[in-house]
Amino acid sequence: MVARYLGALVRAILVLAAIALPSLLLPSISDDTGQIVALVGIFAAALTFFEYASVYPGLIEFRDAPPFNRIRYALLVVTVGLLSMVVLARTEPSTLTLFVDVLGSAMARSIDLPYSPVRLLVLMLPADASAEQIGILRTAGGIAYMTSLITLGSFVVMIRATGWPTSGQGFNVWVNLPTFDPTAGGDVVERLRRDAWFNIALGFLLPFLIPAVIKAVSAGFSPVTLDAPHTMIWTVTAWAFLPASLLMRGIAMGRVASMIEEKRRVSGLAELHPA
Repeated sequence: MVARYLGALVRAILVLAAIALPSLLLPSISDDTGQIVALVGIFAAALTFFEYASVYPGLIEFRDAPPFNRIRYALLVVTVGLLSMVVLARTEPSTLTLFVDVLGSAMARSIDLPYSPVRLLVLMLPADASAEQIGILRTAGGIAYMTSLITLGSFVVMIRATGWPTSGQGFNVWVNLPTFDPTAGGDVVERLRRDAWFNIALGFLLPFLIPAVIKAVSAGFSPVTLDAPHTMIWTVTAWAFLPASLLMRGIAMGRVASMIEEKRRVSGLAELHPA
């Protein structure tokens, strides 16, 4: 009991730290921005604490199947930290921030192709956007997108090398997939695979769809400028993090479906050939 509450508290603090990271790294923020960050951070930390402190599952998936959520958290922290350094390279340059900025620019140039996600991200800006705005958004998009791809590749290697999600221990589908109802009808394996492919397809398309949707919505309102550093950091983070998270979820659900199918096969063989 104590260990569960302590673990939930540590996770809540880590979530709060991730949300507050840009405010801690950037030199100055407005009072309104600080209040919004504090409110969102406290809400996210409270949600995380109650989810992990509870015996019964709630909304967070794969909470007892590490390191799924740890990899997603690491992706979020690394992305937010790198984008904050890209902003700092323009205001308070240092060896580290300039290195990150140069690295991000190189990554952006390598994937800034026609109709690529980075190119579409830059096209969100209005036609009168300055060269500095375009440059920082392209750099941020390049480093965020490459970070998500590297994290996704590491996750695939990890699950194949360790045999995740079992990894030598039991896997409770109800606890780790609380939003999935196995009694809703139809074969569980087929539904898991259908949901897996839907998440993979949506995760692949989101980097293309998010800029298009934002551009279409801003056409009827004020154009998106992303002048505020916090707005730029969290917009680009969401643009890179959400698709990677959906792709990881799709791959994980496919692994769970394969695990259930394998257990069915083993159980069937045991019934045909009892000891």
